[in-house]
Parts: sequence; C-alpha cells; structure tokens
Amino acid sequence: MPGLITLTTDFGLRDPFVGIMKGVLLSVCPSARLVDLTHEVPPQDILAGSLVLEAATPFFPPGTVHLAVVDPGVGSARRAIAVRASGCYFVGPDNGLFTFALEGAGWTAVSVTAPEYRLAEVSRTFHGRDVLAPAAAYLAAGIPLERLGPAVSDPERLRRPGCRLEGGELVGEVLNADHFGNLITSIPAARLAEIPGRGGVVLEVAGHRLRGPAVDAYAEGGDGEPAVIVGSTGRLEIFVRAGSARDHLGAGRGAIVRVRRAE
Repeated sequence: MPGLITLTTDFGLRDPFVGIMKGVLLSVCPSARLVDLTHEVPPQDILAGSLVLEAATPFFPPGTVHLAVVDPGVGSARRAIAVRASGCYFVGPDNGLFTFALEGAGWTAVSVTAPEYRLAEVSRTFHGRDVLAPAAAYLAAGIPLERLGPAVSDPERLRRPGCRLEGGELVGEVLNADHFGNLITSIPAARLAEIPGRGGVVLEVAGHRLRGPAVDAYAEGGDGEPAVIVGSTGRLEIFVRAGSARDHLGAGRGAIVRVRRAE
C-alpha cells in the first residue's frame, strides 16, 4: 500500500515552499499519498503546530508519516528528528512539536543525520526541503527508522499548559483561538467531575462569567452571546455563534480560565 504522508507547516501558500517539499517527497517516494493538515500555523508558533498535530494524527491509519515544519531554529544547532510513536512516524525539528507523542510509553526517536537520506546539498534556511522531506519520504517508502541516524533519548519537550484543582476550582488557560475565534482551553471536560459540590458550573475568563458547558452544539448558542461547549478535542471551548469569542471577550492565549460550581 502506498505510503501516507501528512504535511503541517507555518509556510502559508503564497510562496512555493510547500510545493517544493511535495516535489522532494514524490521524487523519493513517487507512490506516496500526500495530505495537507494545514500550512496556516501562525509563523514560528511551535505550540500551535503541536496542537494541530495532537488533534489530527489520531485519525490517520497506522504507518502514517507526519511531516511537520514549524522551525524558528532552522540552521542552528537544533536537531532534526524522526519519532516512532503509537504506530506512526513524526518527522520535524527537535523543538517540542512532538511533545504530545512523547507522553506515552514505547516511543523511539533518532536524529536525522545519515547523508544518504537527505539531499546532496543542504541549505541552512530550508531544512524542510533538504533534510526533513527526504527523511519522511524514505520512511514512507519503507526505510527503517533506525537507518536515518543515531538514537535520541532526550527530545525537546514543550511546556504544555494543563489545569489544576485549586481551592475548589479547576484553573487552566486559553491554549489557542481557532479560525472562527473560538477559544480552546486547557481544561478537559472529563475533569469537571473533580470540582467539589453538586449542580452546574460556571466558567470565568477575562472578567466574564459564563455558565456551562450549557450547549451541545454551536447552533444552540445565542447570536452574539458567548457560551461554553465541549469541543471535538474534549476540552472546554468558549464560542460566540455568528461571531468571535476572541474579539467579543478580548481574550487570547494565556488568559486564565477558572471553572467552579455555581453558587
């Protein structure tokens, strides 16, 4: 079966960088199937890229190669790595993009250094083309991970905002705002049961107090009114139907979110 490769970058589509990487992928592995996850990760935003991958990769079949290039350290001493975890492969810069894949047991990582699995000339400004794309393509073609380079036991990891129970409240923060302006929080809905007491809960963010999760679908929100919902990633989200919660509340990444029982 032809290899499946996904691509995630912060390159955008105005420039030819994505197309060039696809040319390299198909030159090495002509039978590969290519899937674009997104090329609109905010420039150099490693956490946003990691969240994209975390949300998307569980829905791809075993053996998929996930090529991700969000790489503010390109050309520096940072490593290029390839990781095998949960039956899939991840190829990209060693800057924390794959932190979520390293949280379980049984992962293996290597530094992508073997010259036979990269282009003959390597630019210090385009490792996505010269180092990472070839490595991903060779994996998709069936080359064993271990042939790409020496083992890595200490890949970089991001500080990933979570949530904590504090004084009867779950305290987390806004992780990101999506294309629609929905605010995705670091609070999993599954943890609401940890809040002591009975009855409903309220969420506070940026000086606003919202009841919820109060709806089961975006369509159930009132026009122009912020509401809380459990999003597709299982985290609490704040949205405004026919609007933007980010703009309405004036909140963004890092805003503190508190959830407690209603008084």
